[in-house]
Amino acid sequence: MVHRHGIIGEVNRIREKPCLKKLILNITTSCANCCKTLGPDFKEADITRIAKYFKMKLPAFEAEFLQVDEDGDKVFKSMPCPFLGGDNLCSIYEVRPKACREFPHTDRKKIHQINHLTIKNTLTCPAAYLFVEKLKDKL
Repeated sequence: MVHRHGIIGEVNRIREKPCLKKLILNITTSCANCCKTLGPDFKEADITRIAKYFKMKLPAFEAEFLQVDEDGDKVFKSMPCPFLGGDNLCSIYEVRPKACREFPHTDRKKIHQINHLTIKNTLTCPAAYLFVEKLKDKL
């Protein structure tokens, strides 16, 4: 059992294990549940980078792929992600949105600050679920 003051250190040790990082990467690149059900929140830098990749003007890219949701965020018009290939791989991997690059957020240095998000992600992401299960084993 880890004492409360040592929990953050234990989370960081688990998060940094190379074998777990590799396993999470393998799961996320073969699963694609996030790409099928969770749309990223597009930031202006994401839009600019991806539009440039497609050699599209920003308004044209936004009109074709994005809409503003009830929170005022720019998100996909529809899911699954239009850039998800039939092989479950991202066709714009090199320029994918920041939210996609960081998902499932298990490698954040201050992951304890987003516990609510990590738990929520276990419902969609097997890698997040595995991370939480490994953490439970240690606590």
